[in-house]
Amino acid sequence: MAITDWPEGERPREKLQQQGAAALSDAELLAIFLRVGVTGKSAVDLARDLLKAFGSLNAIFTASPEAICQVNGMGRSKYVQLQAIFEMSRRALAEQMQERDVLSSPQQVRDYLCLRLGGLTREVFVVLFLDAQNRVLAQDELFSGTLTQTSVYPREVVKRALHHNAASVIFAHNHPSGIAEQSRADELLTNALKQALALVDIRVLDHFVVAGNNILSFAERGLL
Repeated sequence: MAITDWPEGERPREKLQQQGAAALSDAELLAIFLRVGVTGKSAVDLARDLLKAFGSLNAIFTASPEAICQVNGMGRSKYVQLQAIFEMSRRALAEQMQERDVLSSPQQVRDYLCLRLGGLTREVFVVLFLDAQNRVLAQDELFSGTLTQTSVYPREVVKRALHHNAASVIFAHNHPSGIAEQSRADELLTNALKQALALVDIRVLDHFVVAGNNILSFAERGLL
């Protein structure tokens, strides 16, 4: 059955207008952007197929074009639409972090980092540079490596922090393995960076480990 044949209150667009975006399921939100389905399947059915194939919205947005196109009804144009949505979401969150104290909205930082790092297949190390009011001045991907190892140099981190005139920093790196747990190497690196930055009076507020939609905070675990 086509969506146009559904009761008006159950159609994603009308439901959003009446109840707000938060009332829609992941599949219904995706369906609004997909607009049309394929023969025998509505846009909502196609959205459900995507969620079933990839497991989550984040996994869909970070999937390769080849993987997306393997789902019946999907093609390059729809892949481009999904990428545009994903990038707009990241930029909107980044803008919000530049406008307010990130410590007053820690979940926003977590959401941004999951979008930024959660779907990557290589390990990367990112630093958020903050001013004295804890607003984000800049965000740099300083190092990248293989699936299991990244080389991070304290000297380069200090250099970039001074360049941005940062008062504090937040570190984040991803674990492509999918396990959001700190390693002993992560702890040693964090301590080395903290000591190096302390010499120039720059605080380390947190270090996050991101694995898909899961995220670990060093500060919450008392590791800082």
